[in-house]
Amino acid sequence: MQQQFSVSGMSCDHCVRAVTEAVKAVDAAAVVQVDLGQNSVVVQSGADRAKFGAAITAAGYDVG
Repeated sequence: MQQQFSVSGMSCDHCVRAVTEAVKAVDAAAVVQVDLGQNSVVVQSGADRAKFGAAITAAGYDVG
């Protein structure tokens, strides 16, 4: 299942790694695509959307 998140506060490659690692901590098999220009994160996973949002928030980013 594809899940899309609007994430603010991302601005560099470190942010991409931090968000990707946060998502992978929830589901190691998830496919993660981060688009800094669009402030979006797309996750291919069947795991709970709320868990991904909480993990991204815990990494220091705002999920809208």
